[in-house]
Amino acid sequence: MRVLLTRPKDDADVFAERLRGRGHETLSAPLLIVQFHDGPPLVLDGVQGVLATSANGVRALARRTVRRDLPLFAVGPQTAQEARAAGFVRVESADGDAVALAEALPQWAQPEGGALLHATGAEGEGKLAALLIAKGYEVRTAVLYDVMASATLPQNVIGALREGALHAAIFFSPRSAGVFKACILDVGLSEVCARLIAVCISQAAANALAPLSFREIRVAARPNQDALLACLP
Repeated sequence: MRVLLTRPKDDADVFAERLRGRGHETLSAPLLIVQFHDGPPLVLDGVQGVLATSANGVRALARRTVRRDLPLFAVGPQTAQEARAAGFVRVESADGDAVALAEALPQWAQPEGGALLHATGAEGEGKLAALLIAKGYEVRTAVLYDVMASATLPQNVIGALREGALHAAIFFSPRSAGVFKACILDVGLSEVCARLIAVCISQAAANALAPLSFREIRVAARPNQDALLACLP
């Protein structure tokens, strides 16, 4: 299959390798562009651990501190892998979403142990912090990057869509799905979606594609890369 990837370039490059290893071809349309915030080193006094809900959160954190001794609590395996690659010594993964991380955290850290620093982007929804505060934790939010939406699809992707040269598109978030929809409607290509399988990381991402009509919409059983790969033959 020839598969369209819609996530930021660094993440798309990593996932494209996994797809090619399974015999798929890939085409990339980085509809979300990550812009990291420059600034002084983060103040980590009184912090017992770091919360990371995306690989970009880990990348942004690593740019703003040299410390790798603090435990890092990751939402899922891809975020955990990025943290280990960045040199963090202790990494724990909830293998799920923000709710799963909030439920798992008491296994690894207690409220009396100190504050938790959440490394997040400007678009972060704040669900994780709210869940943990309700459990008695102190959560400090560090907004370390922005994720900007692309205004249009790349011309080679538009050409591939028109020619019927794509078989599936993968959506890693409701936002990327929504940006794809807006771009498709902007160039008047909604009818080509009827040829595509939409593979979505969550039902929320699938819902964000409405009212576009696809050949099929498949939702991953769990919000991670392995479950997305399982949606493709």
